[in-house]
Amino acid sequence: MRKLVILFITVFTVSNLSAQEEPKFGITWSGFVKNDFFFDSRQTVTAREGHFLLWPAPVNADLNGDDINAKANFNFLAIQSRIKAAISGPDAFGAKTSGVIEADFFAQENVNINLLRLRHAFVQMKWTNFELLAGQYWNPLFVTDCFPGTVSFNTGAPLQSFARNPQMRLTYKLSGFNLMLAALSQRDYSSRGEDGVSSSYLRNSGIPDMHLQVSYSPENPSSNTSLNMGGGIAYKKIVPRLNSSFGPVTMFKVDEEVGGLTAIAFLKVVSAPLTVKFHARYGENIADVLAISGFAVKDVVNNITGEQSYTPLKSMTFWGELHTNGSQIQAGLFGGFSKNLGTREPMSDTGNDVYGLAANIYNLYRVSPRLIINSGKTRLAFELEYTSAAYGDNYDLNYIPGNTTRVNNLRALVAVYYFF
Repeated sequence: MRKLVILFITVFTVSNLSAQEEPKFGITWSGFVKNDFFFDSRQTVTAREGHFLLWPAPVNADLNGDDINAKANFNFLAIQSRIKAAISGPDAFGAKTSGVIEADFFAQENVNINLLRLRHAFVQMKWTNFELLAGQYWNPLFVTDCFPGTVSFNTGAPLQSFARNPQMRLTYKLSGFNLMLAALSQRDYSSRGEDGVSSSYLRNSGIPDMHLQVSYSPENPSSNTSLNMGGGIAYKKIVPRLNSSFGPVTMFKVDEEVGGLTAIAFLKVVSAPLTVKFHARYGENIADVLAISGFAVKDVVNNITGEQSYTPLKSMTFWGELHTNGSQIQAGLFGGFSKNLGTREPMSDTGNDVYGLAANIYNLYRVSPRLIINSGKTRLAFELEYTSAAYGDNYDLNYIPGNTTRVNNLRALVAVYYFF
């Protein structure tokens, strides 16, 4: 009997020690409940019943010359509330593995608002110097180490690139340097063209949206200040259409495409009291990241088949941000400017078709101060968002808007969060 007791104690002790040594895997849940209460001084261009603000709507004059869009509006919404599952598991192929599934109630379009929408869903594998991400995640033009901390869900868009894409992303890390290469498709945020918003333009090109990015962050800063800086380039080619059409019967196969090059640079400096961020972007045909951009018909190259050549619309954007780093009270200021640079090459006629987002805006700027108050799991946030856009009503051969009229909108936003 004594031997059995000793054997039982020994087995139990060894099993217990083994269990303690084994890493624990599973799912960690997190997220927040968020309610937004906002008021706009005029009609705006938005998504999801005004929740995602882009810019003020243009002047829409009636027969008396009164602006129909000069009318205030408000809304209360909870659709940004979010839930996230962070999944950990055993090593695979010599790498640490993890996964993330994240969703909110923003939906894919206005008709299904309040329904669950997939935000992120990716697998991550980490080796000593390499990291592989496969799945839906932020577009690399949205730099996760340097983005606006606004209360508004737009996160600075259209000044800040905003899109999530299915992708394969490989990152090499060494001595504070990160070199990232990514290949993307499109899903919720897609290019615009003759058939509206669709991922088919990119898919029919046969080439993913390609990104190369490098960043540097000193591993052992000599002071209490941390630094992150970098830049990147991206190239995307789309096929606007597969055939030309002359009525319901006559059509011809065409071989058309339009490419676009984008470049970014960013800087983030964090000290004990303050964080400073700066971002610059030059973009061609990047309406898919909610930027002022697109493409235009350059000319008809075959009068028999109707085949056309195209040229991308360009824009230049800068934004900066300053905010305090208090754990309970944070004050911040975001500001940015975007300019429409027109087409890369002149069009044959100003009446040629143009596809994209806000091609009739010559320039746009935004100033957005905020105050955030934290108490335990609860946050109260206040923000004023002043956005001004200059709309044109005529265009030159590079489709640069002229004879502009400036319209302004002031959004007052109050948000209540509860984190878990």
